[in-house]
Amino acid sequence: MPKTRKPPVARAELEHPRSLAAFRWIKVLVSCYVGLSVLALVVAYFWRDRPDVVTDVVWVRGEGVLIASVVLFLFVVGAARGRRGAYLRLRIASAAMVVAIAVLVSIPGFLPAWMRIEQGLCGLVLIGVAVIANGSHLRSLFASGRTAGV
Repeated sequence: MPKTRKPPVARAELEHPRSLAAFRWIKVLVSCYVGLSVLALVVAYFWRDRPDVVTDVVWVRGEGVLIASVVLFLFVVGAARGRRGAYLRLRIASAAMVVAIAVLVSIPGFLPAWMRIEQGLCGLVLIGVAVIANGSHLRSLFASGRTAGV
């Protein structure tokens, strides 16, 4: 049996003031996440000759976080266009990233202090994304066959 795709969310529902505000905030927060990720790699580059503060883990984690932040931004763009799959990925990824950051920051000696702080800031930003993305308005907006009170 062929798989049927759910239609995208109606434009009128996406243009509701609450929907616009929610996606505006999520885009701002995810942009901050991207910015923090870029900043971490810039700092690592400038401190590259200091092996006590820039380890191999810093490079690998920094690059991985940058890629993840860009992918998360693509999920936001897709969700803001009404794509249900992108919205589901946004919800799952933002929550999963918060958990991953909390675990990695809590491992003693795994990350240098400066990167623990950077990752903590990223975690706070992602908590905001997860809270907004999992809020009742957006959940009802993307629920199949339901409207968001438009």
